[in-house]
Amino acid sequence: MELSTSILLTIALAPLVGCVLAGFLGRFLGRAGSHTVTLLGVAISCALSFYVLYQLTLGGAVAYNHNLYTWFQIGHFHASVGFMVDRLTAMMLVVVSFVSLLVHLYTIGYMHDDPGYTRFFSYISLFTFSMFMLVMSNNFLQLFFGWEAVGLVSYLLIGFWYKKPSAIFANLKAFLVNRVGDFGFLLGIAAVVYFLGTLDYATAFSAAPSLVGKTLQITAGTHWDAATVICVLLFIGAMGKSAQVPLHVWLPDSMEGPTPISALIHAATMVTAGIFMVARMSPLFELSQSALSFIMVIGGTTALFTGLVGIVQHDIKRVIAYSTLSQLGYMVVALGVSDYSGAVFHLMTHAFFKALLFLGAGSVIIAMHHEQDMRYMGGLRKYMPITWITMWIGSLALCGVPFFSGFYSKDAIIEAAGLAHRWGAGYAYFCVLAGALVTGLYTFRLMYLTFHGKERFKVVASHGHDGHDDHGHHEPGVLAHAPKESPWVVTVPLVLLAIPSLLIGYLTVGPLLFGNWFGSAIHVNPADNVLAEMGKEFHGPLAMALHGLTPFGPFGLVLLAFAIQTYIYLFNPAMAGKIKSALKPLWTALDRKYWFDEVYFAVFARGGVKLGRGLWRAGDAALIDGAMVNGSVGMVHRVAASTRRLQSGYLYHYAFAMILGLILLLGGYWLVGQ
Repeated sequence: MELSTSILLTIALAPLVGCVLAGFLGRFLGRAGSHTVTLLGVAISCALSFYVLYQLTLGGAVAYNHNLYTWFQIGHFHASVGFMVDRLTAMMLVVVSFVSLLVHLYTIGYMHDDPGYTRFFSYISLFTFSMFMLVMSNNFLQLFFGWEAVGLVSYLLIGFWYKKPSAIFANLKAFLVNRVGDFGFLLGIAAVVYFLGTLDYATAFSAAPSLVGKTLQITAGTHWDAATVICVLLFIGAMGKSAQVPLHVWLPDSMEGPTPISALIHAATMVTAGIFMVARMSPLFELSQSALSFIMVIGGTTALFTGLVGIVQHDIKRVIAYSTLSQLGYMVVALGVSDYSGAVFHLMTHAFFKALLFLGAGSVIIAMHHEQDMRYMGGLRKYMPITWITMWIGSLALCGVPFFSGFYSKDAIIEAAGLAHRWGAGYAYFCVLAGALVTGLYTFRLMYLTFHGKERFKVVASHGHDGHDDHGHHEPGVLAHAPKESPWVVTVPLVLLAIPSLLIGYLTVGPLLFGNWFGSAIHVNPADNVLAEMGKEFHGPLAMALHGLTPFGPFGLVLLAFAIQTYIYLFNPAMAGKIKSALKPLWTALDRKYWFDEVYFAVFARGGVKLGRGLWRAGDAALIDGAMVNGSVGMVHRVAASTRRLQSGYLYHYAFAMILGLILLLGGYWLVGQ
């Protein structure tokens, strides 16, 4: 049995219809009409995505791979619009549509008073459509369309509050950094066409073995392995989209957008596009050990060093943003050790608990009158019990506590890195293992500062005080009324995300990691199959969780982090300041984010301005205006001035000139006659 084309088209196009209706007719539909049509479109896609997953898993349906429309054809080369829907795609469709549906529902409460309400719903529906086109594509050109569309809509969403200078700066930064990665991605696609002569996935994958032994001369006298060049260039695209060092700087700043889009970008959609792309391209990446080592080292570096920055952040959303960077690093390490299934498995579990944490942070921000600094929170658990409980579930899943979903995917990646033998595996293993301690440190710090300890805010409700001073500026930690639990449109998505954050890992770890559930969608060379080695020791999710409780491993590091942060933030809060003073150089490096922004501004931003100014002075002012325009005018002026002196108006001057000319003429004839 084959999947229905009409169902797949409906999945892709339903959010687009909602986007168009809310975007162009929002003024007539009103707020309720706009969120209804967009919510309905995503709900239809979500329901059909679950149906497609069911059909591929239990219904006996085979993978779908067909072209629906020919875009253009030049000789034997053609580009089409088509779908490839196998179990890998189906799982991504379910994750993206489910998280997007809950974000749409959550947005009704979070953006209730925003004047751009209908515009925001139009944008997030367009974002969902773009992601569907990316994951469902069966060729590189359509993949690039979805890739760029996701980047474009993220630009619109990060800068949604366009009157806020920091938001405009953040969306421009995200746009420019992603263009750097996308340039490499486009070169990678060009290299695929150059060597394999096709844009179609299936054709390219079947022809991939022909790349062995082929080289590309990039500089004189150097020959680069073709597969390595293709894979590294494609991964550079993933580095931009999935925010890997050194192209990670855009993602923390994207917190300037509204919280719902933070959850959508950071959980299940844009940042995971790079992970999905590499997993989809596994037949190509398995041809290059060098590219995989490069991927593994980049992922390990991102996992550890961006997580460390999260420890010193005070903005609740930025802590979770740096957590996203770190977890993406874990996924990239899994890709680098040929554990593609593990990377996609962690992508799925991470989507649920990270969306939960972001939406939980948004619930806190609503209760705190849009205060995001954790230094002005504390003691919120008695005011917001649902948010508190669900965020603890998400936090324990993030830390990889046994039996929670994050444990099964995260610990499997750590173990896979320990079993890998390719160059860089030792470094990557150290990074992901140390990252378990770092994850615990920033996660428990966030929970204690937000929900536990003494209240560090004050409620001033008398005389109509609204938390603003006489100049209209917000007073940190001053609230017009006590915090309270968010409305049901906010808390219901939290509960619905907490359930898979708790259970999905236990229920799916067996088939997804050790049961060859993805089938032919993922290709791994037998010699590099670390999951096969791990599968020999797998005796079920219960045994895996019980084994994970040992203190001599990642869980022991999480317990250490829990003990440290419990002592500091519940029993000795002054210790945090002492540690900061004692480790001042390290704290400064982390607070300044290793000076990446300063270096980029100095070299690229200010350097670009200086280069442009130099080109303007030398090229525009000196050459074009000075030499060509002003120079030619000056020359005409000088020639005219010299010629004007000959026209004196005196008769004897002209008679003298005629006599002189006659003498010269006669002299010339005489010379010729001689």
